Amino acid sequence: MRPYILAETNWEALKDAKFDLAILPWGATEAHNYHLPYGTDIIEADHLAAESARIAWDKGGKVVVLPTIPFGVNTGQPDIYLDMNLNPSTQLAILTDVVEVLNRQGVYKLLIFNSHGGNNFKPLVRELGLKFPKMFISFSMWPDALDKTKYFDEKGDHADEMETSMLLYLKPELVLPREKWGDGKDKKYKIKSFSEGWVWAERKWSKISEDTGVGNPHKSTKEKGERFFKDVTEKIGAFFYELSKADLDDLYE
Repeated sequence: MRPYILAETNWEALKDAKFDLAILPWGATEAHNYHLPYGTDIIEADHLAAESARIAWDKGGKVVVLPTIPFGVNTGQPDIYLDMNLNPSTQLAILTDVVEVLNRQGVYKLLIFNSHGGNNFKPLVRELGLKFPKMFISFSMWPDALDKTKYFDEKGDHADEMETSMLLYLKPELVLPREKWGDGKDKKYKIKSFSEGWVWAERKWSKISEDTGVGNPHKSTKEKGERFFKDVTEKIGAFFYELSKADLDDLYE
């Protein structure tokens, strides 16, 4: 039993417990090139949140990891078989109920541990911040915690070298043989302003990628995944600890 994982602990341990920070991993269920499982984002969220929480717990941080939400926003992939979608309004409803429980029970810090690029929590956090003024709600996107160019050769953002390396380390039995891997080639907008980052429109996934991947995975290795996993969880674990100990009345300098 890991006392910082809610799904593994029990009432005997929790009846007198008090946590300072709740962590809600949020993934997605979707195709990841030909070779990675539909649950890639969930697997990454589970392992990264758990290891980061362990690091924080060992430092003395009172953190608890809630069960991972397995579905994310996949509105751009309606024609990809069994890509599961939660609308943003549904996400808000789920998150509202979770926050209401934490607020009622005196756990006033919540970190949404996001593992899926299609999830956009900023407007949801803004709305819930007004509804629950005692709560401090934040969210993270773990792939952005470190400079990936120091770990991986190829750029990408979906079933790419980074994600394939991670799964080779975390769940190698779920990764298909290399001859099955797609190249992860993606098409860009012809209108350059979209590529410059100051204009946004949702990508229609089946039009931009033949294999559902974005980023060449062929240089992926277990060793790269292990190195990135250990470094990113050290950074995130330190952040979990710092946030758990933070005084909500003294956050700014």
